[in-house]
Amino acid sequence: MRPACHLSIFDGSMLPRMASPTSGGEREKLVSKLPASLRQALKVRAAQLSTDVQDAVTDGIQAWRAHSEPLPSVDTAGAESFGTWLPEGLYDLFKQDCAARGVSYIQGLAQAVALWLEQNPADDEAAPTRRIIVCNQKGGVGKTAVTAGLAQALAEAPREPAGKTNGAAAAARAAARQGLRVLMVDYDPQGHLSHQLGLKAIPAGRESLITHMLNREQAQTPLIDLTVGIEEARFGDRLRILPAAFDAFLLDSGLTMFRGPRHAALERALAPLEEHFDVIVIDSPPSLGLAMDAAIYYGRRRDGEKPGSSGLVIPVEAEDTSAQAYGMLINQVVSLTGDYDIEVEQLGLVVNKYDSRRGYIATSSLEKWKSLGSPPVLAVIGDLKEQREAVRLQRALLAYSPESDQAHHMREIARRLT
Repeated sequence: MRPACHLSIFDGSMLPRMASPTSGGEREKLVSKLPASLRQALKVRAAQLSTDVQDAVTDGIQAWRAHSEPLPSVDTAGAESFGTWLPEGLYDLFKQDCAARGVSYIQGLAQAVALWLEQNPADDEAAPTRRIIVCNQKGGVGKTAVTAGLAQALAEAPREPAGKTNGAAAAARAAARQGLRVLMVDYDPQGHLSHQLGLKAIPAGRESLITHMLNREQAQTPLIDLTVGIEEARFGDRLRILPAAFDAFLLDSGLTMFRGPRHAALERALAPLEEHFDVIVIDSPPSLGLAMDAAIYYGRRRDGEKPGSSGLVIPVEAEDTSAQAYGMLINQVVSLTGDYDIEVEQLGLVVNKYDSRRGYIATSSLEKWKSLGSPPVLAVIGDLKEQREAVRLQRALLAYSPESDQAHHMREIARRLT
């Protein structure tokens, strides 16, 4: 027998009122619009608090109805479709209150969600944006591939664990689970990360990350406006990149003449972006100069930050020259931490392009990397073809070949860092 169905009007749309797909009594479907930033914040916060999105919206609307003082208007320009379930009858009361307060249903819903976010902070809300610096002074070890793959894995919506069944409960869990908001920063003047994702480096003389590092007072364009979204469905709207700049070739010399604290120039430039992202992953240049000092300093552990949140991820190869380059990088880190009395964590090593057929040098080098213990080896990635194919097609690896071994290794790294 088909369930009883009543008609309801929401901003002019005829909507069915029926039982909710989850337990908890009769509910009615609410379909409206919500700004993307609020929608994302709602899903992330609900996941953090282990709360269903429908319950969060219900609580928000009830708190909004009980709020006696006028609430600030929310910018709803560009709001997109949003749906959830409300207890039966709450929708009609919400409509009446919107009419009494002289606000549209979309504005009322946005205010209710914003109020719920304000009244329900996450336990770790005060924690700073995580900063992951992918670095090695040696070129060709796969820094760019690891930067891109790790960022994609963090932004990708988590999958249902094996053994979970489909249905209403799975749908409710999926609605509350989202990937992280991730920014990739192409800090390497060679611009390989930008190129691999089909973007050109910002031309010399145009505003870029370098402008904001060296001449922020003269910059006219907010740095967030220079970021570009990665348009792949599996990342939603959560993955962006700040493209490389040709001016980055002159960054070390520019920092030499910089009047401010040179080691903090990158942090000073990226600070305004942190509120927009959960994680910032930086593809570093293959150098040990002042630009690298600034990147290492940016990845330091901040006051109040949990251990293992931010720091260095170091791609290496299973051969001797990679070990020598690693030693040089660590010497730079030790010098910097001593000079500025900071703590910089080595989050882990990624042994990249590994092929046991290369014989004793490869196998013995891998064992040496593993024997370090700290930092741990996060993953051992073979010299496989999918990454090269994705680069040729200028697509994200996890979108081009989501079930490849390389893609699973990137997810493994992300899991071990979260």
